[in-house]
Amino acid sequence: MIRAHLDKLLTVLIAGVLAGLVLAAAALPAALVFGIGFGALAAPYAELPNNLRTTPVAQRSNLYANDGVTLITSFYTEDRVEVPLAKVAPVMRQAIVAAEDARFYEHSGVDIRGAFRAFTVNRRDGRTRQGASTLTMQYVRNVLRNDPRLTQEQRRKATEITTTRKLKEIRYALALERELSKDEILTRYLNIAYFGAGAYGIAAASKRYFSTSPARLTLDQAALLAGLVRSPDTDDPINGDVHAALTRRAYVLERLVELRQLPPAEAARARNAPLELRPSRTPNDCMAVPEAHNDWGFFCDWFTQWWSAQPAFGATMAERQDTLRRGGFRIVSSLDPAVQRSTVQQVLGIYDVNNPRAVPTAVVQPGTGRVLAMAVNRNYSVADNPRGQRNQPNTVNQLVAGGNGIEGYQAGSTFKLFAMLAALESGLPLDTGFVAPSQILTRFPAASGGASCNGRWCPANATPAWMNGQRTMWNAFGRSVNTYFAWLTERVGAEQVVEMAERLGIVFRAEDDARLARYGARNWGAFTLGVSSTTPLDLANAYATVAAEGTWCAPVPVLSITDSAGQRVAAGQPDCRQVVDTDVARAAADAARCPVGDRSMYGRCDGGTAQRLRPMLGRPVAGKTGTSERNETATVVAFTPQLAIASIAANPDAPRDPVGPTVQPRMVDAIGRVLATALRDQPVRDFVPPSEAVAWNPTTTPRNGN
Repeated sequence: MIRAHLDKLLTVLIAGVLAGLVLAAAALPAALVFGIGFGALAAPYAELPNNLRTTPVAQRSNLYANDGVTLITSFYTEDRVEVPLAKVAPVMRQAIVAAEDARFYEHSGVDIRGAFRAFTVNRRDGRTRQGASTLTMQYVRNVLRNDPRLTQEQRRKATEITTTRKLKEIRYALALERELSKDEILTRYLNIAYFGAGAYGIAAASKRYFSTSPARLTLDQAALLAGLVRSPDTDDPINGDVHAALTRRAYVLERLVELRQLPPAEAARARNAPLELRPSRTPNDCMAVPEAHNDWGFFCDWFTQWWSAQPAFGATMAERQDTLRRGGFRIVSSLDPAVQRSTVQQVLGIYDVNNPRAVPTAVVQPGTGRVLAMAVNRNYSVADNPRGQRNQPNTVNQLVAGGNGIEGYQAGSTFKLFAMLAALESGLPLDTGFVAPSQILTRFPAASGGASCNGRWCPANATPAWMNGQRTMWNAFGRSVNTYFAWLTERVGAEQVVEMAERLGIVFRAEDDARLARYGARNWGAFTLGVSSTTPLDLANAYATVAAEGTWCAPVPVLSITDSAGQRVAAGQPDCRQVVDTDVARAAADAARCPVGDRSMYGRCDGGTAQRLRPMLGRPVAGKTGTSERNETATVVAFTPQLAIASIAANPDAPRDPVGPTVQPRMVDAIGRVLATALRDQPVRDFVPPSEAVAWNPTTTPRNGN
């Protein structure tokens, strides 16, 4: 019987039917209302939902550059970041209590006196000026409505207006009041309340309306914000009703005077103060990177792709994106602003944003897989392009890393690295000799569009006078001798070359390439000459594996991820494994010094396709150049023990449009400048020499040469 009466009383009380409150209170014995109290209704704290004990409010995640200070952008569905009460101006704390729950520090979660007062004031003024819900009850309602782990339907059910829900709200409020201090409850309330204009929590509201922090709020600013929580959508002075916002500000100031927390003269000055809004909006998602750093958008875009593929953040892509936008993560990315700036400058020096041809470029750190820069001569924008141009001058397509319809570009002779590694792994040493002819007839069937002699693949050397003759891996790689590597591929098996490329992270995004890799690798001899599409990021990371002496690391865009509780998240740490024997990788690096004008440890280089790079850089370097048929693409890859960089020139909208033979030397110079800038303050490191066992045939006497 008592439970039924209480249910009735609390229903009319909390539902806001304040006229019913008076009748109900009058009809019940005073002992019932005040004697037994509400304590008996309180739920045990241990039985509270987890989200009330540790509030999982949606908070924005911030993505920073590698210095941990430079903000790239934020991700959120609700613009919110939590702050402790000590960082909220005292006047703001007073204002919110005065506006919403003057007896907050006196009641135990439910305030009958306050409800009677609210009913009297609202009836006198003919409109709702004061409410019956306490701050604690409002906090409970906000938590149930804003739990980021709930679906929209679950949120609706958690806050629907029913007797059961209202009674549960009271029980939870009473339980919280037993376990948490008033300041703890106020802190939680200020961090979850909605202030309008997309700002959730006092930190976001201070920034959104006044471009300041909660600690710096003035009296008139605090009174305005405190007045907004009652009707944030309609009273919002940025998008809504300025007069209503000022009226609520005046009401809050009036309440502070009534409560003797503010002198009337001071309240009058604040009431008459002009509304000086300084609106600012927190950037949201990759389209909101700073305008001066539009180029960061491509890195940011790849970061979101990476995040969406991490199982640690959810079972599905949608869940992972929701986690990013609600989880309050602090993400320090691997993007190095200085290296990025240098890379962009060099890329734009080759082609500007209005050139149909592009030079997507990626810089990777060997041994970690961390991506320091991603640049392309395009605007990161969804603005319209001239007819027929899908990716120029504006695009958000991932031209550097691939995906979402971008399959990549042919990288030509840079793929000879995979044939050399497969051969070294099979036991063939670096000095494996072959007299390279101008053209070679292989056993492989000719691929469509490839060099064909009666149906068999028969590649030729580009400059026979310079390439033909007795060759080893050193000078065949340096001079990029096609017929040598076609012969080498026959010896080790094309399927071994394809498998090596996959082991070093080459992804077959084009459907035809994926089919050949899976079902026709044994006959895919032309793969060695780079007929498969790839991306600068995949290629840079493959060469970074050689730079790291055979340790492959998954490309990663972050240095650290910290959750909203300040705990480090394991996802994003380098994911590395040894995929090639250390000595084999050292041997490949030794041969890769030949194309770029460096000296191998055994002095066996005698010519290269990019010999100006070593003198320009002034430190040990390795790499390779490549061109596709008819110079449709041009590629340059270079690496030191500390950095790897790959750049591919192509027309993304018209792959058959040749970039021509003159762009590659400019790409070599550009890559040299990027490496020089990026390595300026780093120590000079040399490559470790390979063992004689992997360098020389046992019957060959090791010797130094020129």
